[in-house]
Amino acid sequence: MSATEQAQSGTQQSSQLQQSITGRLLFFYVLGDVLGSGIYVLIGTVAGAVGGAFWLSFAVGVSVALITGLAYAELATKYPQAAGASLYVNRAFASPFLTFLVTVTMLAAGFAASGSLATGFASYFSELWELPPPLLVSLVFVLLLAVVNYVGIVQSVVANLVMTVIEAAGLAVVIGIGIYRVAQGGADFGRIVDFSGDSNAIWAVVAGVGLAFFAMTGFENAANLAEEAVDPQRDFPRALIGGMATAGVIYVLVSISAVLVIGPSDLAASGAPLLDVVEAGGIPLSVTVVSTVFAVIACVAITNTTLASVVMQSRVLYGMSREDVVPKVFGRVHSGRKSPYAALSFSAIVVCGLLIVGGLLNRAGLGIDVVARLAAVTVLLLLVVYFLVILAALRLHGRDHTDRTFRAPAPLLVLGLVANLALAVYVVQDDPYSVVWCLGLIGVGLLLYLAERLFGRSSSDSSTADGADGATDADGVAGS
Repeated sequence: MSATEQAQSGTQQSSQLQQSITGRLLFFYVLGDVLGSGIYVLIGTVAGAVGGAFWLSFAVGVSVALITGLAYAELATKYPQAAGASLYVNRAFASPFLTFLVTVTMLAAGFAASGSLATGFASYFSELWELPPPLLVSLVFVLLLAVVNYVGIVQSVVANLVMTVIEAAGLAVVIGIGIYRVAQGGADFGRIVDFSGDSNAIWAVVAGVGLAFFAMTGFENAANLAEEAVDPQRDFPRALIGGMATAGVIYVLVSISAVLVIGPSDLAASGAPLLDVVEAGGIPLSVTVVSTVFAVIACVAITNTTLASVVMQSRVLYGMSREDVVPKVFGRVHSGRKSPYAALSFSAIVVCGLLIVGGLLNRAGLGIDVVARLAAVTVLLLLVVYFLVILAALRLHGRDHTDRTFRAPAPLLVLGLVANLALAVYVVQDDPYSVVWCLGLIGVGLLLYLAERLFGRSSSDSSTADGADGATDADGVAGS
């Protein structure tokens, strides 16, 4: 066995997390995380920007994401550990500060996305039950997902699998309605080549990609589960690329089906575009029944995406505590559940804090669309992370390879660098204030970095004597 193989094997053996995620579960985790809730809420906005040919924006966006996924697949098979992008950048550049910036960027993106999704969940939930205040629904939603993740990663991933099947079934209904419309001879195929957006065809597609990219994100969360996979070298590339490609095909088919049923202008004007597609599709059910069913499916889709985000946040904090980038306390693992409870608690507190601040801003009448702004911030932060991960993959391209590691084509990685940078520039140009929010979130995270630099050494020295509460730290020191 080579030195690299021994290191990878040692990582699996020394981990305090449970290695129990099979390739099939990992595939559905990726599929569910990429499908997520974006397609349910963003399809109308993208249609308004591009026109009937907005399916091209989803196709281009998925292609860019797939290239980035190749970099993740190579690095996850080399270093099957929690922390994902933060770990890869640390291995490539050996810069604690740069590594921490990536960590904070990932966490900030996860926190912002979770806040947006939790608020969206409350909106759809109000279609089912109007009594509880939306803010209360959002807060309880986040806390319940943290509890699910605390119970165990297998339970979390199995829940993800079930929710993925439900949300995919909802999208299959939309595709089926599109096929039915074609079979009935009522489809206007001219719509799928219509560029009726506010600019020319090329810029319209670019604008659509910028809007739709939020629906493409999520695959990066799976990298944080590599340490908990049964055989990451074999299963991770198949699950990641296969899940992303499957999601991309579903996105394109849903987009084409939707525009064949009700045109791009109607999609753009709708607050629930896929619900309108189903209602216009001739399903012999009452509007009330259809609305209720799709509200449930949307809630499931949002839950699925947010659960994956909660998993990512806790695993990033856990993994980077072992790299001495964040305080050691985030490496504490429950001895029975094998869950990083300290990191989970911190993540839930931050997301709930964002929700409370957003509610206070709305009550103050400042007129800030916090949800939309957090979505833009999420996309910009993740594009920066994707850019740095591809750079790390190129820098480590000739290192730590074994017969079992995945190799991404270098020319495609370079193309991915250019594509991610171009999208980031477009997002900044389209929403300059998103940069201010990004810097604010990163600035808050710098406090954690300073805490580790100032107090991390003494905490690390005393960690081997700690553990009387029966928990385990990230370095594998069990309580006695």
